[in-house]
Amino acid sequence: MNNDSKKPSDDKNFLQWAITPPQSYALYLAALILIFVSSFYIGTMKPKNAVGLTPPPVFVPRN
Repeated sequence: MNNDSKKPSDDKNFLQWAITPPQSYALYLAALILIFVSSFYIGTMKPKNAVGLTPPPVFVPRN
C-alpha cells in the first residue's frame, strides 16, 4: 500500500497557487475591489431613527 501522508493539503496547494505572480496580482485586485465595494455599501446605509429618541425640532408651535 502507498502511504499518502506526504500529500500536501488543499489549503497549502491553494496558498502556493495564490502566491505565484499572475494569480497574486488578480487576488490582490479582487480583495481591493471587495473592500471598496463593501465599505461603500456600508457607508451608504443609514441607521433608522427610533421614534421618540430624536431631539424635538427647534420651533414647536404651541396650541
